[in-house]
Amino acid sequence: FGEGGIFACYSSPQSQCEAPANPNPEDRSHYQPTEVLFFFKKNQHYQSTCDSPHKKNSVFDSVRSGKMGRCLISSSVTPLRNSQSQLPTSIRSIKPRIQSPTFFLLPNLRPLRRAVSSNPSLPTKMASFSIRAVLAETQYPKVGAQSTGPIPAKQLIGVVEKAAKTGAEVVMDAVNKPRKISYKGLTDLVTETDKMSETAILEVVKASFNDHLILGEEGGIIGDTSSDYLWCIDPLDGTTNFAHGYPSFAVSVGVLFRGKPAAGAVVEFVGGPMCWNTRTFTATSGGGAFCNGQPIQVTANDTVERSLLVTGFGYEHDDAWTTNIELFKHFTDVSRGVRRLGAASVDMCHVALGVADAYWEYRLKPWDMAAGVLMVEEAGGAVTRMDGGKFCVFDRSVLVSNGVIHSKLLEKIGPATERLKEKGIEFSLWYKPDNYQTDF
Repeated sequence: FGEGGIFACYSSPQSQCEAPANPNPEDRSHYQPTEVLFFFKKNQHYQSTCDSPHKKNSVFDSVRSGKMGRCLISSSVTPLRNSQSQLPTSIRSIKPRIQSPTFFLLPNLRPLRRAVSSNPSLPTKMASFSIRAVLAETQYPKVGAQSTGPIPAKQLIGVVEKAAKTGAEVVMDAVNKPRKISYKGLTDLVTETDKMSETAILEVVKASFNDHLILGEEGGIIGDTSSDYLWCIDPLDGTTNFAHGYPSFAVSVGVLFRGKPAAGAVVEFVGGPMCWNTRTFTATSGGGAFCNGQPIQVTANDTVERSLLVTGFGYEHDDAWTTNIELFKHFTDVSRGVRRLGAASVDMCHVALGVADAYWEYRLKPWDMAAGVLMVEEAGGAVTRMDGGKFCVFDRSVLVSNGVIHSKLLEKIGPATERLKEKGIEFSLWYKPDNYQTDF
């Protein structure tokens, strides 16, 4: 990881081109339109054909500015010619510690460096991405915070993870016992376990950050609205599943810094009655996503037809619900299947883990999404609203994916959402605490 390597991509499958011996980074005229992957390493210039159409100028600019996405590319490369030119200092370079020509490209290399140094065989175990995965990251705005603010990432995620696990201990203690259920609506239920879990989580958060603002599903807003930090807590995401002993529920804790996700943890319950277990997902902005301490990555799948998709339905059977039923039918016809599991944070973690390719839903709340969207983004995926617009956790819809199939999903989901807007369905920000300052 010490020296060498950038990637640049140019389009058109018809012909190939060669770069001059001393290429000028500002002059693109000498490149013919061809699908080529260039790799610079130790003053050598390599070329390899790729398989995806894209716009050369936007990708060139993304590479030069260091904004190219986090992904994995596997390609057969051959020497083209020597070049003594100096690369722009803004480009972040890497060198994989593997013999096969598999290359990583990440805006933040620290998590990957740590992972590879502790497990040199890790890159060869990861799935190969097509070149389309590189481009996917350049299309959609980032939703995560620029940093964790004045609180170090390690300290913040430590409290986030502790809070989520403390809530999960409460849930685990109750999971095989009779449930005491009450109702918020006709079918929207809440258990005593939800309330006990949130109380336990709040104790952990307040013990470390007593001046932070907190938004809990059960307790609402508490704390100082002038704080830059907002904790979004779902003490039991998937309460209906929990009440029935169905294995898709979790404890989700996400913290925003000036309105954007900075750290998150989701403790998912897996197994089933008499054999319950948990796995813990964590992420920090710029620090990568992990499951039980191991780095995770979204899938490389680039077709909807080969995708496993996930969606969800709210308790209100209104126009948005009907629209999503139609989307469910459509994507069931054209994909490998659409699952409806019933816990948004779990669904998004499954996309981050690479066991599903995308997830979408209307009418979610900040506590449903704050941790999950960061998990997907840090695992290399894309996050937008369902109309394709820039997402924030106070929005009323979300689409997350591996990034590669995102635009293909939006071809159907986007127009359906626009039609709901035309009908007057509310899509403004659901809620933002008064006086809470954000960066959007």
